[in-house]
Amino acid sequence: MIHINHRISLDESEIEFSFVRASGPGGQNVNKVSSAVQMRFDVRNSPSLPEAVKERLGKLAGRRLTQDGVLVISAQRFRSQEQNRADALERLVVLIQEAAIAPVYRRPTRPTLGSKRRRLEGKTRRAEIKTMRGRPGED
Repeated sequence: MIHINHRISLDESEIEFSFVRASGPGGQNVNKVSSAVQMRFDVRNSPSLPEAVKERLGKLAGRRLTQDGVLVISAQRFRSQEQNRADALERLVVLIQEAAIAPVYRRPTRPTLGSKRRRLEGKTRRAEIKTMRGRPGED
């Protein structure tokens, strides 16, 4: 079990790993060993995630989500297969944790009478300062 937070945990059978050859550092090892990881997680058909989290995860994933609702995360930052696998898992956990946070909607409020009065007094004070900057009148 992979724990996301106190309410959500994923079963490891929901995640599918495939290993491919990576580009980048590694010398001749790059040509021999499949160290890059492609991790697939079926978001739409996952029984572990609530519907609201699935929706937010779909928006957060962006181009990493296929049309079938499968999240694909590629990891090839490290030379070893195991480190890349752990990196991909960690990125999945962080993404789901962000999706699990429900947005707080702003409740519209009206300004109080005191705040309106203070705003108008500030405007009149500022207007007086600006009129004092002008040329003296012809009186």
